[in-house]
Amino acid sequence: MQTKSVLTLDDVQKIAAAAEAEATKNGWAVAIAVVDDGGHPLWLHRMDGVAPVASYIAPAKARTAALGRRESKIYEDMINSGRVSFLSALPVIDGMLEGGVPIMVNGQCVGAVGVSGVKSIEDAQIAKAGIAGLAM
Repeated sequence: MQTKSVLTLDDVQKIAAAAEAEATKNGWAVAIAVVDDGGHPLWLHRMDGVAPVASYIAPAKARTAALGRRESKIYEDMINSGRVSFLSALPVIDGMLEGGVPIMVNGQCVGAVGVSGVKSIEDAQIAKAGIAGLAM
């Protein structure tokens, strides 16, 4: 039997704090979601001033990254390059926009961070800053 790492509440709080600090530093209002490896919600925070729809998009991006074990940008790029048939995966993977980043520990996905509210590349920057907060 294998043993795997899991996110603790302390881990999630570190990720959320680091992501929020990155957003605040840049003056960006976003929603930040953290999910476990099955895409189940562990944390959701919508900062003041962000559109309400971001509270739906951020968890979807995180779920996509966790279930796919890769950044959600991969799916966006596939669709944008003409593989539109991949849109049929929407019932399972519904956040196919950049901004979802898996949390990898010892080669295993333990969860993901999804961010929505600014440009997609900036969403991804915030998510990656949050994950880097685990090293604190």
